[in-house]
Amino acid sequence: MPHDYRATITWSRGDAIFSDGRYSRGHLWTFDGLSFPGSSAPQVVRPPLSLEAAIDPEEALVGALASCHMLFFLDFARKAGFVVDSYSDAAVGEMGKNDAGKTFVARITLNPACVFAGEMPDPAALSALHHHAHAECYVGHSLRSEIVILPIASQL
Repeated sequence: MPHDYRATITWSRGDAIFSDGRYSRGHLWTFDGLSFPGSSAPQVVRPPLSLEAAIDPEEALVGALASCHMLFFLDFARKAGFVVDSYSDAAVGEMGKNDAGKTFVARITLNPACVFAGEMPDPAALSALHHHAHAECYVGHSLRSEIVILPIASQL
């Protein structure tokens, strides 16, 4: 059944002169009543006009993909009879140019590290679980980026 997702983004100019381009890119992201600081990436707009400690759109995209992949992976691992004790991913997004010369997130590399309690999947089973998670990830289906998955597994 179709459903939607909502985000509220708010920004205010404050005392800045807008026309000179020297206004803050800091803003607020609100999801389900929880708010998070957002900003332009400091590599694109230098501080103090951007906020280094805030989430930028490119980071959020990488995080959304990593989170979606993890949630599917955990469910498929459970269904396969494995017990995942912990999961972390130091995902990386790389910018590039598309065929039209426009900048985009060209590649996202997921680096999922799983710790299993009890039986651990062999390398082929681990790869299959990640492939299945990638094949079902809604966020992954929505992206043009190349997605690379480099899993690591260990046992308690």
